[in-house]
Amino acid sequence: MKNARKIILVTLSALVIGAVFPYVNFALDQTYQQLKVIVDVMELIKDSYVEQIDPQKLVYGAAKGMVGELDDFSQFMEPDVYERVKSDTEGEFGGIGIRVDTKDGWLTVVTPLPNTPAWRAQMMPGDKIIKIEGVSTKDMIIDDAIKKLRGKPGTQVKITTAREPEDKNAEYVTQELTLTRELIKSENVKWRMLDSKTGYIKIVEFTGHVTENFDKALGELKGKGMEALVLDLRYNPGGLLSAAVDISKLFLNGNKMIVFTKGRKPENYQEFRASGSGPYEMLPLVILMNRYSASASEIVAGAMQDNKRAVVVGERSFGKASVQSMIPLSDKSALRLTIAKYYTPSGKSIMHDATNEHGGIYPDIEVKVPLETEKKLILQADEIYFPGKDDKTDKKKDLAADDVLLRAVELLKARDVLGNLKPGK
Repeated sequence: MKNARKIILVTLSALVIGAVFPYVNFALDQTYQQLKVIVDVMELIKDSYVEQIDPQKLVYGAAKGMVGELDDFSQFMEPDVYERVKSDTEGEFGGIGIRVDTKDGWLTVVTPLPNTPAWRAQMMPGDKIIKIEGVSTKDMIIDDAIKKLRGKPGTQVKITTAREPEDKNAEYVTQELTLTRELIKSENVKWRMLDSKTGYIKIVEFTGHVTENFDKALGELKGKGMEALVLDLRYNPGGLLSAAVDISKLFLNGNKMIVFTKGRKPENYQEFRASGSGPYEMLPLVILMNRYSASASEIVAGAMQDNKRAVVVGERSFGKASVQSMIPLSDKSALRLTIAKYYTPSGKSIMHDATNEHGGIYPDIEVKVPLETEKKLILQADEIYFPGKDDKTDKKKDLAADDVLLRAVELLKARDVLGNLKPGK
C-alpha cells in the first residue's frame, strides 16, 4: 500500500512538473530525439556494416564530429592525446622550427624560426601543412600535430605543404619535404637600438619567461638612451593571457582596462585592468602587426590602441581571441571547449568573423608588404638585428627594406619634431 502511494505521489509530481514547466518536457523530448539519431546510426553500423567496428571508435568519432561543428579551437581529445597534452612541458625539443596555428581546419605556418630546418627549406607564413608522414592534418588536434612534427634530433619527418598562389584563381602549390629534426631552442624576446634614441623589441611569442625577458630588454635599451620604442608583434601567434596583461601593465596607468572576456554564462565575464602607475607609461610607443599576429599579441595591441597609448602600424591582425576550458571526461578523454571571447577595452570583438568580415585589430596606419618582399624579410630576419650575431653592417645594402618598421621610426621622429614646435611664437 505504501509503495502504491509512493508511485502515485511520484506520478502526480511528474504531472505537476510537466504542467507547470511544459518546456522542460519539450526540451527533454527534443534532446532525446536528437540523441536517438546518433544511437540509431551506431546500431545500424554495428549490425550491418561490412566489417566489425569497435563501438568506442564510433563514440569518439561522434564526439569529434560534434566538436567539429564549432570553431577551429574547440577539440575533442582521446585519452592518449589528452595525456600527452598534459605532460608536454618541454622547454627545448627536437623539431623543424615553425610556429603553427589552425586555420580553416588545416595546420598553418605562422612563421618559421630563423636558422632552423623549416627556415632553410624556405617554408613561409601561410603555408598549410596538409600531411605529416602521409597522414592528412585536416581537423587534426593541433597538440597532436605538433607531437608528430617533434622528435629526436637527427630523425627525419616527411611533410606535404600547400602554398596559396599569388593568382587567387590558381590552385594551391603543393610540395613534398623531408626535414631532419634539430634541437630547437626558443627565444621569445629579441631587442636592439634602431638609432641613438629609438629602441626595438620583438616578442616572438608570449610563452615561458617572456615578461621577465621583456622587462630586461626595456632596462637594457633604456640604459642605452632609449626615448621611444617600436614593439614588433608581427608573426606572433600569441600564448599566455597573463603575459599579455603583465606586459600591457608596463605601459598603462590607473585602473585602465586591458581586456575583458565574455561568454554565454555570467561567470565567464572577467575584466583585466592596469594597476597603479606603469614604469613606462610615458614612453612613446608604436606597435607593428600583420595578418599572422594573433591571440595575446592582439590583446596587447588592442589595449594600447583603445587607451590611445600607441599607434598600430601594419596589417589587420589574425583575429584569434577565444577562451578555452579543458574539461576532463569520465573515460580520461577530454574536451577543449571555447567558453568565452576576448574583447578590447572599447568592447570590440577580436575574434575573426568570416561571415560578417570583422574581428582582429585594425591598424591605425596600414602598410602592405608585397609577398616577395615579405619572404626576403623573413629569410634575412636573423642577420643583423640581434645581440650575439656577427657584424654584417657591410651587407645592409643587400637587405630588403622593412617598410613597416621604417614607417614606425618615421612616426616617432615626427612626434619628436612636432613636440618641439612652438606655434604662435
